[in-house]
Amino acid sequence: MAIVIPTIHLKGGVAKTTMTVGLAEVMATEFNKKVLLIDLDPQTNATVMLIGDRNWQELNNNGYTLATLFEEALDPDDTKFILDKTLQTNVSNISSCKKLDLLPSSLDLINIQDVLAKMPTGPFYSDNPIEILKKAIRPIKYNYDYILIDCPPNMGIITLNGLRIANGYLIPTIPDVLSTYGIPYVVDRIDEFSNNMDIKIEALGIVVTKFKENSKVHKTTLGKLKKGMTQHVFSSIFKESNQVAMAADFNKQYATFKQKWDEDGQYNAFYNLGKEIIERYEG
Repeated sequence: MAIVIPTIHLKGGVAKTTMTVGLAEVMATEFNKKVLLIDLDPQTNATVMLIGDRNWQELNNNGYTLATLFEEALDPDDTKFILDKTLQTNVSNISSCKKLDLLPSSLDLINIQDVLAKMPTGPFYSDNPIEILKKAIRPIKYNYDYILIDCPPNMGIITLNGLRIANGYLIPTIPDVLSTYGIPYVVDRIDEFSNNMDIKIEALGIVVTKFKENSKVHKTTLGKLKKGMTQHVFSSIFKESNQVAMAADFNKQYATFKQKWDEDGQYNAFYNLGKEIIERYEG
């Protein structure tokens, strides 16, 4: 069965999606792993990075996104979600990336998650709604080595669907005061959720993003993270870079992962992060 790893942070703009997409691509290309990326974030940025806006628009118009899956939960008698048509295979703008698949998101998830949250359930939606994603991917979960999940920046029902199937989770963050402020809450909330559900979700650690080498605040905060946090801080540090912004453009094509990410140490950061995660689970 696949190892499932959501990425989560309550603050936007911390490069969560970019880090998730790059990690999925490096696992698929450099480590030859079969990877599925599940985009639960209504902003759909991971989806657009991997298949482009035009392809996403076509899928969205036809109802082939995860919004349809969660809509179905609101009206179980109206079966609309088709897994085979929603699952996008061999995604990425890296031509050598042949082992990365995608379950795309939709902007429609914004309204759907508000409705789902009003469903009468237990303290952590334990009676039904957090099982939606788990049941949906059951037919394909053995097809992958790793499943990465890009979660929304909240602890709502959509995020809990991702956590429900998780083995461990990553917290990407900029090393500044506002970005790191909510990390203890995220950890406590996930611990509470996992205890309530009687499942084990491992805090894999914190991934530092958008690091500015000339910033005293960033250096000081990074030091505090390494000394003060009970969570592991990965040695891979992602610097603020124009290459990261360029990587979000699906229309720019690349031959290899290194060609896409090889600037300011980004390739090495992704490679070492992927290596550390894989070694953690595979020895």
